[in-house]
Amino acid sequence: MLPLQLIMKFKSTKIALSQTEQFSNLILNYIKGEDLLRKFYTYLPNIDTFKQAIDDKNKEEINRNLLVAVLKKQYLQNNIAAPVNIDLLINKNTFTVCTGHQLCLFTGPLYFIYKIITTINLAESLKKKYPEYNFVPIYWMASEDHDFEEIKSINLFGKNVSWENFDAKGAVGKLNTHSLSESIDELTVILGNSEHSKNLIQLFTDAYLKQNNLANATRFLVNHLFKQYGLVILDGDDAQLKQSFSSILEDDILNNTNFKLVEQTITELNKIGVKPQVVPRQINCFYLNGNLRERIIFENSKYIVQNTGLTFTKEELLIELKRYPERFSPNVTTRPLYQQIILPNLAYIGGPGEIAYWLEYKAMFDYHKINFPVLIPRNFALLTDEKINLQIKKLGFEVSDIFKNTEDLIKEFVAKNADTDLTLKGQEEKITAIFNEIATKAIAVDVTLKGSVEAELQKTLNALKNMETKILRSEKQKQETNINQIKKLKDKFLPEGVLQERYENFSPYYLKAGQSFIENLKEQFNPFDFEMLIIELN
Repeated sequence: MLPLQLIMKFKSTKIALSQTEQFSNLILNYIKGEDLLRKFYTYLPNIDTFKQAIDDKNKEEINRNLLVAVLKKQYLQNNIAAPVNIDLLINKNTFTVCTGHQLCLFTGPLYFIYKIITTINLAESLKKKYPEYNFVPIYWMASEDHDFEEIKSINLFGKNVSWENFDAKGAVGKLNTHSLSESIDELTVILGNSEHSKNLIQLFTDAYLKQNNLANATRFLVNHLFKQYGLVILDGDDAQLKQSFSSILEDDILNNTNFKLVEQTITELNKIGVKPQVVPRQINCFYLNGNLRERIIFENSKYIVQNTGLTFTKEELLIELKRYPERFSPNVTTRPLYQQIILPNLAYIGGPGEIAYWLEYKAMFDYHKINFPVLIPRNFALLTDEKINLQIKKLGFEVSDIFKNTEDLIKEFVAKNADTDLTLKGQEEKITAIFNEIATKAIAVDVTLKGSVEAELQKTLNALKNMETKILRSEKQKQETNINQIKKLKDKFLPEGVLQERYENFSPYYLKAGQSFIENLKEQFNPFDFEMLIIELN
C-alpha cells in the first residue's frame, strides 16, 4: 500500500452505460435483470446472491491440494514469491473470483487493468459481506491462445508499438520474449526519462527480457502491478490440471455433447433476438504440442489435426489424451468448464462480449453438473483530466456529451454559437403553406394538376435544403478552430470510434502517477456499480 501522501486522488462522475450508446441491448438487459435472459444464467449479479453460490459450490469436489501445488510450481518458475493467498486455497472456506484475458503485449488495452481491479475489489467486497469465508482474486492467463495478431501491439501516444515476431506459431504463452528488446527500446524513446518512465521501462525489461516466455513474462508483470492486493495468477496450461479435465474433453471429442447443448441454447437466444457471440465447434479443443496449436476435426472415420499430417483413430486419440493431457487445449467453449472444475470459483468477471458468450453455456454446465458462476460485468471507465474538462466546459458541453454522434455534436455547437438561426425551417413552413394555397386553386380548375404542384413544392424544398447546407458549411468554416477541438476531444475519448479503454494502454497514465494510478482506480471502482465512470486524473 502506498503512503497516503503519495497517492494523487482522482475525482469521478458516472453516467448510465446506455447513455454512451456503446453497449449492446444484451449487456444492458443483463444488468437490469430482465426476465427474457433469466433462464440463461443462475445468479443475479449482486452481492446477496453469493451466499447461495457459496452453498452450491461447496457441494462440488475441488482438488485443492493439486491446485495449490501447481500454483506454487508456476510461481517458482518465475522465481517470484508465491502470494500468501495461495495457501488459503487449501481450506474449504476459501473461494475464488476469476477473470481471464489474453497475454497482450505490455498488458494491452486499459480494460485489462480494469478487469483485474474489478476482480480484486469483488474479493474484498465479498470478504466484508461474508467474513467467515476467504475470497481469492484470480487472473487466468489465456496462455494457450494462438492469435498472435491480437496481442502483438499497443497504442501509445498515437503510435503503434508492435512486436515483430515472424516465428510466432502455436500457443502464445510459449513464445520466447527476448526478441522484444527492440520494442522496449522504442518504448524508452516514447515514454521519456521521468522517474515513473524509468521504473516502467525497467519493469518491462525485467518481465520480457529476463523471463523465458510470454506466459512467465506476463505473470511477472501482472504480479508486480497487483501483488499487494493478493492477486493470484494461474496458467491453465498444465498437465496435472488438464488430467482432471480429460473426461469432459473425451466426451466433447467423441460425442460432441457440448456442441449440441450450446447450439440448442443459441437457438433459444436467437428467438429473443440475441445473436451468438461464440459459435461452438463439433470438437471444442485443439491439439497442442511445441509450436503447434491446431483444431481437431473428425473426418473419414479418423481424427485429424488440421493443417498437419497428424491423424488418430479413436483408440489412438484416447491413449494420447490419457498419456499427454497437456496436448489437448480447450477452446473458448470448453475453457469455462475447465476453469470451474479446477477452481473453487464463485464468479467470472468479464467484459460485455464475455458475458454474452457465457450466457450460451448454462445448459452445458448443467449437463456436466458443474456450478455456473455469478457473471459480473467488469468496471467501465473513461479517463480525463482537469485541462480536458476545462476545454469541454469552455465549448459548452458536459463530458457525457462526447458520446454523441460527432456530426450532431458539431451541428449543436455551431448552431448555438452562430450569430443567426442557421435553419430555414420557418421559411420552409411558409413556402409549404403558399404551395398548399396554390394546390387548392389548381385542383379547383383541374384535379390532375395536384401532382405538378407537389413536384414543384418538392423542388423548392430541396433547393432550400441545399441552401441551408451551404449556410451551415460557411458557418462551420468560421468556427473551424473550435470544431477541430471537438474532433480532437472525440478522438481522445473514442479513438477510431471505440471506447478509450479498448484502445489505449495504461502506460501514459502510469507515467503521471506511478503505482498510485492503480491505487486510485481501485478506490474509484465498485464491482457492483454497472455504470460508466468518468475519472478526472489530477
